[in-house]
Amino acid sequence: MTLALIARYHVVPGNAALVEQSLREMAQHVAAHEPACLVYNANVDLENENLFCLYEVYTDEDAVAAHRETPHFKRFIEGTIVPVLEKRERELYRRVIG
Repeated sequence: MTLALIARYHVVPGNAALVEQSLREMAQHVAAHEPACLVYNANVDLENENLFCLYEVYTDEDAVAAHRETPHFKRFIEGTIVPVLEKRERELYRRVIG
């Protein structure tokens, strides 16, 4: 069962560049070390540089859980990004078609 994860990061003003760079580095690690992550896409709102939206696709729930346990998740997401967020929202969806 393929799963899509959508995460929204509301960044404390003044930290957008740090978050963007961390997400770029995170994406490199995901591509190199997580074959069960089929898509890892980070985006920033056109009108609000402090709002990021991540779109990720995983092969199954185990892949999502494994992603959260990787050293790069702990370093870039938990260690660098989360401390500069006002709020983080996450939604997990099951693929219906495609």
